[in-house]
Amino acid sequence: MRILSLLLLTLFIATGCCSQKKTDMTSTQIEYSAHSRGYYKTIVAQNKSVLVTTARNAEPVQINIDDAKWNEIVTAFSKVNLDNLSSLKAPTDKRTYDGAAIGNLKITKDGKTYETQGFDNGFPPKEIEKLVNLLVDFVKE
Repeated sequence: MRILSLLLLTLFIATGCCSQKKTDMTSTQIEYSAHSRGYYKTIVAQNKSVLVTTARNAEPVQINIDDAKWNEIVTAFSKVNLDNLSSLKAPTDKRTYDGAAIGNLKITKDGKTYETQGFDNGFPPKEIEKLVNLLVDFVKE
C-alpha cells in the first residue's frame, strides 16, 4: 500500500512540474505602431499571424508566423505586466523634437485594452523591449 501511494504521489508531482501553464493567446491582440509626419508603421500580431502596414493608406500585408517565432512572442508577452503598461517610462525623449517617431504598444486581452504612453521608436522601455523588437523584426524581413 505504501508503494502504491508513493507511486501515485510521485506521478502527481511529476505531472504538476511538467505541465507548466502556457499563456493563452487566442483572445489576445498585440499592436505596435510608430508614427510621425513622414513615417508610418503598424504591426498587429494575433493568432500566429501578423498584419504589417508601412504607409498611411496602404493595405496591410499578412505574414504567417512559424511556431518557433510565435513561441518567442508568447514568452516575451508572458513577461509583460499588463497592469503596469500605462505607467512605463520612456528611456529617451527624441520624439519631443522630431528626432524619432512616436512608438506605442497596445495589447487587447479578453476585451480589455492596455496601452503604453508614447516612447521613441527604436527605444522602447526595458520592460517591453524584447516584445517590441520581435514585432519590429517583421518589418525588416
